[in-house]
Amino acid sequence: MSKTLIYGYGNPGRQDDGIGARFVELVDAWIAKEHIQNVFTDSNYQLNVEDSVLIADYDSVIFVDASVADIESYKLEEVLPDNATIEFTMHAVSTAYVLDLCRKLYNKNPRTYVLHVKAYEFDFVEDLTPQAVQNLHAAFEFIKAFVLKEMQ
Repeated sequence: MSKTLIYGYGNPGRQDDGIGARFVELVDAWIAKEHIQNVFTDSNYQLNVEDSVLIADYDSVIFVDASVADIESYKLEEVLPDNATIEFTMHAVSTAYVLDLCRKLYNKNPRTYVLHVKAYEFDFVEDLTPQAVQNLHAAFEFIKAFVLKEMQ
């Protein structure tokens, strides 16, 4: 049976930037309620090079992050290690860079995706905006079905 990691990142103290952490809370509740054995979670403020060793233990990984991209409410995108770059922005490294390191250092190449969830405000507030909450729940329903399909 394949193992899946759902990894949310972002700052929960910066309003909608906390979408990743909130997503993980929803997944944790789902795992407990449904007694799911092969889906695991983790979260952090940002991605780090050390996450390459973490993802090496999984068959598939879904990174979840707040997005200001021009999307409706969420978008799932496959991550390719060949697109790896170091990004000196809000997040220390990109998902592609973490995957590329995993491949190079540990000879592992989990199927990797990033779930972009539409965000709106990034003030110093711990609550998500109402629109972000709607997007979060829509993305969560999508990912539940996606993960269950992937596990078959």
